[in-house]
Amino acid sequence: MPARSKSNRLTPLFILLALCLQTLAGCSRQPAPVAPPATTAAAEAPKRIVSLAPSLTEMLYAIGAGDQLVGRTSACDWPAEAEKVPVVGSFGRPSLEVLASMNPDLVLDVDLADEQAAKKMAEMHLRREHIRCQDPEELPAALRKLGALTGHARQADSLASVIEQGLAKYRTEAAAKTRKPLIYLEIWNDPLWTGGNKSFVSRLIGYAGGRNIGDAVEKEYFEVSPEWVIRENPEIIACMYMANETPAADNLKKRPGWQGISAVQRNRVYDKFDNRLYLRPGPRILEGIAGMKKLIESNEQ
Repeated sequence: MPARSKSNRLTPLFILLALCLQTLAGCSRQPAPVAPPATTAAAEAPKRIVSLAPSLTEMLYAIGAGDQLVGRTSACDWPAEAEKVPVVGSFGRPSLEVLASMNPDLVLDVDLADEQAAKKMAEMHLRREHIRCQDPEELPAALRKLGALTGHARQADSLASVIEQGLAKYRTEAAAKTRKPLIYLEIWNDPLWTGGNKSFVSRLIGYAGGRNIGDAVEKEYFEVSPEWVIRENPEIIACMYMANETPAADNLKKRPGWQGISAVQRNRVYDKFDNRLYLRPGPRILEGIAGMKKLIESNEQ
């Protein structure tokens, strides 16, 4: 069984993970809104946007709204141009004083660690749009909403359509597979943490044609014991730590009792991932699925 957390040592990490992975409630499953005429949206488009989530920052640049961004969090690190934008604080914990000094006409977020932050923003008369997104199928709607808000409806709708078509293609291919390899995703190594069936990355693994061993657990991210991983006997292990560790794969293979795991025996333990592609819901989701699919298929040969 998954192990329970017995100390507070993981609390800062868990908060970071929860925020970076946007694991709280996803976007609305209502049908995507029809994009308004470009001229109408442009006339009302905000000129000073602050993004409080790396996924939203990526989306803004992807739809051509990057020039309207005047503030970001320290976690907003892609694309490279975003790192030139002033920082308002950490993901989920913006400095309201810095935020106000930027005089934004639109603040975008997916979640706030400080429950009072939203209330304070309202008191400061800051326009705030809350866009929560976890499920891959909800990304097109999030993009279209951002497009309507920023005056880039056409670009957003075009990208959303590409993602919808790509997801449909991968979904069909995954459904046709008669055998899906078991995958263990290690988010952290001390203690061990992985993703459950409510996590974004678990859905990504499913689209790529694999099965996440954590899917048996109705959680987003949770702590596990070494014995649990050994019993599950994954065929592929992916080390996607939030902090780089070298060599993560080699260290994992040396753990007591893990030499009997199929992935270790067959040398199918991997690290050196660009975690932003796999752990961050955003416009590059098809690239993330393609990378995971390539990894899975290379082990089927």
